[in-house]
Amino acid sequence: GWFLSFLVNKHKPWIETSYHGIITENNDTVILDPPLVALDKDAPVPFAGEICAFKIHGQEMPFEAVVLNKTSGEGRLQAKSPIDCELQKEYTFIIQAYDCGSGPSGTNWKKSHKAVVHIQVKDVNEFSPAFKESMYKATVTEGKIYDSILQVEAIDEDCSPQFSQICNYEIVTADVPFAIDRNGNIRNTEKLSYDKQHQYEIMVTAFDCGQKHATEDVLVRVNVKPVCKPGWQDWDKRIEYRPGSGSIPLFPSIHLETCDGPVSSIHTTIELQTNYIGKGCDRETYSEKSLQKLCGASSGAIDLLPSPSTTTNWTAGLIMDSNDIIFKFDGKQGAKIPDGIVPKNLTDQFTITLWMKHGPSPGLRAEKETILCNSDKTEMNRHHYALYVHNCRLVFLLRKDFDQADTFRPAEFHWKLDQICDKEWHYYVVNVEFPVVTLYMDGTTYEPYLVTNDWPIHPSHIAMQLTVGACWQGGEVTKPRFAQYFHGSLASLTIRPGKIESQKVISCLQACKEGLDINSLESLGQGIKYHFNPSQSVLVMEGDDIENINQALRKVSYINSRQFPTAGVRRLKVSSKVQCFGEDVCISIPDIDAYVMVFQANEPKITITGMDHFARPAAQFESERGVILLPDIRIVSTVTRMEHPLDLREHDGANKQVIVEEMLHNLDFCDVLVIGAELDPEQECLELDHGELQGKHLDATNSTAGYSIYGVDSMFSYEQVLRQLRYRNWGTSATSDRKFRVKCSELNGRYTSNEFNLEVNILHSSNSNFMDHVNHMIVQPQFLQSVQQPEGSVSAVHNSVVPSVATIVIIICVSILVLVITLGVYRIRTAQQHSPAGHEGAKDNEMDWDDSALTITVNPMEKYEKPHQTEEESEEEDIDDEEEDTTSAESDDSEEEEEEEEEEEVIVQKGDKQKATRQEQL
Repeated sequence: GWFLSFLVNKHKPWIETSYHGIITENNDTVILDPPLVALDKDAPVPFAGEICAFKIHGQEMPFEAVVLNKTSGEGRLQAKSPIDCELQKEYTFIIQAYDCGSGPSGTNWKKSHKAVVHIQVKDVNEFSPAFKESMYKATVTEGKIYDSILQVEAIDEDCSPQFSQICNYEIVTADVPFAIDRNGNIRNTEKLSYDKQHQYEIMVTAFDCGQKHATEDVLVRVNVKPVCKPGWQDWDKRIEYRPGSGSIPLFPSIHLETCDGPVSSIHTTIELQTNYIGKGCDRETYSEKSLQKLCGASSGAIDLLPSPSTTTNWTAGLIMDSNDIIFKFDGKQGAKIPDGIVPKNLTDQFTITLWMKHGPSPGLRAEKETILCNSDKTEMNRHHYALYVHNCRLVFLLRKDFDQADTFRPAEFHWKLDQICDKEWHYYVVNVEFPVVTLYMDGTTYEPYLVTNDWPIHPSHIAMQLTVGACWQGGEVTKPRFAQYFHGSLASLTIRPGKIESQKVISCLQACKEGLDINSLESLGQGIKYHFNPSQSVLVMEGDDIENINQALRKVSYINSRQFPTAGVRRLKVSSKVQCFGEDVCISIPDIDAYVMVFQANEPKITITGMDHFARPAAQFESERGVILLPDIRIVSTVTRMEHPLDLREHDGANKQVIVEEMLHNLDFCDVLVIGAELDPEQECLELDHGELQGKHLDATNSTAGYSIYGVDSMFSYEQVLRQLRYRNWGTSATSDRKFRVKCSELNGRYTSNEFNLEVNILHSSNSNFMDHVNHMIVQPQFLQSVQQPEGSVSAVHNSVVPSVATIVIIICVSILVLVITLGVYRIRTAQQHSPAGHEGAKDNEMDWDDSALTITVNPMEKYEKPHQTEEESEEEDIDDEEEDTTSAESDDSEEEEEEEEEEEVIVQKGDKQKATRQEQL
């Protein structure tokens, strides 16, 4: 039987000689080409013609072959475990087919020839690109375009070229001047500037060819290295200046970088540009009259362009910058100076001063532009004297009267200066010493380039009109009108009989209060030459050694000596030129453009205090010296500022401290004005000994409206003068009281005081004897102290300091009052017991007393508004009037004083409302 079986299984199975297979990673099915099929020629003999197995030969191959159909010989190749392409991309092994042998036991089986199987693993895009470095750095020099600054590289762990290759790189950061190519090369798309940006940080991503991008972008840091540029380094564009800081350095750390250039000398110009501040720079904004007094000129200047007021109303219609009292004329305005302001006949010596800013005149044939003109008011059109601009020339006209001279005399004086039309502020002084006229401009003397002669003007009785900004045409026209209008700005226009004393006064009048300064000149070093212009707005420095120049420039500072400077920006420009050893081409130094920021000063609060109400017998007002109006006037200025707590962690606004400090500054006028009807010069006046003004920068004017003291001087000087002002009235019968108001100013009204009101009562003979003993309403001066309190609370403590004389008077008054009351009460009770008629008589007396003028005695320790006496007290006082003198000496006992004070409090509470009203009216 065995032999038959052997004969049955005659043939071995047959398979293809080679197979090519593909398997997708993470999958177990292999797709073979051709399909796995084994054939056996013994078919359809059972067992011998069937395929029982496929065997794989190779070391630990992760594949197995299974028979799907023994009869057809179909098989399947499959993975025993997941295939990872990244571990192995392809496999090659041997496969053989086995038939089932000759019987169920599988004996006598035959195997096919060996076939080669080659399997490729198909990749899945499971990995993202990753960069080789965690960060990339590069440094470039500014001003260059690079083909490649650096290359970034990413890798992908997928096994196939499609998924493992990086197909593209991309810059994620927006708006950066860089680009990247598909190989990872980064280049700049524009020239980089170190000044613009020192460093760039850009994020880059990568894509594989399956368009999967990197999970983490990579940082690329590009540092920009400056090209060595010659120039000034380590300076701040903004310099802050607080009022009262004195002199502050502008560039404390500055130094010059020359990039090793062979520098032999340096020439540097520092310019402070202030032409847009006030009249060309920060100057004192006092009135021209006050400034002339301050600078030492004799008094007598007449201000033709004052601030508009009730007494100086001719400038009210002009365009004015109130901060600096600058008047702008646009060819449509003119101002008539009222008669009596300027003397009609100026002598052969007089002076005109003014600030002027003027530009070129429009049109080909420019008209005359009048600054100041004195012409006929009506009938004729003769100009007696005038100052005008014509074609950028300044012309002064002066026609003498025929009765003064009958010969051909100099009449027109012409000056040709570039500054007249440069649109900048300049200070002009026209000094007339006929027949010579001299012009000072910005302190420099200029003689006229042309003088023309003319005949004198024939005398006439026509009135003259003085005008500013245009000339009055009184004749040769149907209706008198303004003509020859001025285009530009004017300020501080004055005319003064007599001449300006000296060049020193003129320099003082136009001096800037701000400028450049050098700290510690002695430490500048030997090799530095320097030069200031007259206004100290330009400083030129020159030296051979770079370090010396550096040190010198660090010492250049800004100073503003005004206590209340004009706030705002002051531009700074530093320009430099260098020379090199034997070099045709030398380095160039860029200019510095910086600015000084001047802060606003804290505004002062000027307070006037003193006795605001008193009464005196008429005889004192009628005396030769009169009555001193303001014997104890006190002028105090305080400034309030916020101080933040030192502990910066405290952000609560309530922790801020209010600091009230007394400050000293000048005043420029104090007016004592009459309230109500003006003074009657026939019977009353205000007087001041002019000796009180000597040694001070003060002057005074007197009128029926009041007394004005002006000039730049200390508050103490003003107090001294005001305390000597007297009021006289030699017709007291017609006057019972007078009211005055005191008001003071700093900087021409920029800061003004409170309005201090004073009431003066004139006591006529019926009451004067009694009032000789009692001082009426002594109000103590108030002194402000520096205190620290929380914001919103009272900002100052008022300490009443009672002068010793006043204390004695108070004690005497109180003693008299209490003794009178005590004796009065005793007598009233006696009178009531014996004679009721006496009581009625007392009532009558009381009513008579009430009708008399101003005889109420006031307790000086209490407020003016409180009622002081009951009807009973008045009655008692009337009865015991004659006993006052005999009892006053007993009032020094301290025990009595305490009793008096207690008794007074009771009396005040009993006062009726009618008496309170009477007291207020008084």
